Amino acid sequence: MSATAPLLRVEMLRRHFPVRNVLGVRTGTIKALDDVTFGVRAGETFGIVGESGCGKTTLGKTLAGIHKPNAGRILFEGDDISNLQGAARAAVSQRLQYIHQDPGNALDPRWTIGRSLDEPLATHTSLSRADRAARSREILAAVGLPAEHLYLYPHELSGGQQRRVGLARILTLKPRLVILDEPTSGLDVSIQATVLKLLQSLQKAFDLTYLFISHDLSVVHLMCDRVAVMYLGQIVEIAPVAELFAAARHPYSRSLLAAIPRIGGRRITDTFALEGEPPDAGNLPSGCRFRSRCPHAAPICSEHEPQLEPKAGAHKTACHLADRLGPATA
Repeated sequence: MSATAPLLRVEMLRRHFPVRNVLGVRTGTIKALDDVTFGVRAGETFGIVGESGCGKTTLGKTLAGIHKPNAGRILFEGDDISNLQGAARAAVSQRLQYIHQDPGNALDPRWTIGRSLDEPLATHTSLSRADRAARSREILAAVGLPAEHLYLYPHELSGGQQRRVGLARILTLKPRLVILDEPTSGLDVSIQATVLKLLQSLQKAFDLTYLFISHDLSVVHLMCDRVAVMYLGQIVEIAPVAELFAAARHPYSRSLLAAIPRIGGRRITDTFALEGEPPDAGNLPSGCRFRSRCPHAAPICSEHEPQLEPKAGAHKTACHLADRLGPATA
């Protein structure tokens, strides 16, 4: 892999799900991912944000091999991993790991934490039992848990501790890229802060690259270097995080930023507020998928689907009217 090439490159990725009636007859298609393209550089934290149902989790699971893409390419460390299976897929999984939204459900309730940490090492490495146990203790300490937790079961841990165990489990294999799916969802604010600080310290200690999936823009602002905004299976804007928060160009991105709460009132990027519900994912509108909720929509928006195009530097936007509207400022 070239020194300048991204660690992860996604090209025109599609993941469609069939819609069937009670008789099993296919009646439509949900385009969960539709021509998604982006790159992630080694060592950065790349954020994916958007409303529930926009395709964030489907993207993470497709990159991790849990879902198979219908089209497009996933290049990891320069190799196409789009349709790997068996031993080839397992070899990649050591270096590209996915952490589920609910780490408690990802842990076998019948296994102790020690066995859960040992299982990936026994499957993917040739380490002796003693060496596996030593690595498990080392990784558990790295995520801030005492060795005594090796003998506990998942139900004996708090939500924050379960997330730490989830991190420890994937770190045992020393991955390069970690996909974090809503890593702070369901946690108290104080526990969220602790988990986020832990993620930052682990990234430095283990030289990790993060794909950070979240609906919480405040967390994304704190954690990410760049961010992609998704809407109904497509990326509508990509920008360095500071630039997106200071000068978002896509109307959907502006609406998300306008909804960020702050002490003393609402953070307003402009006068635009998001209204209505997203269209049916199985019956998408023509042209721009956001046009039915956008107060700036023009005839061209229903006639042609906008493409993700450079606007300024590393800033890309998929909007016919982005140049006319100009960047919104906080």
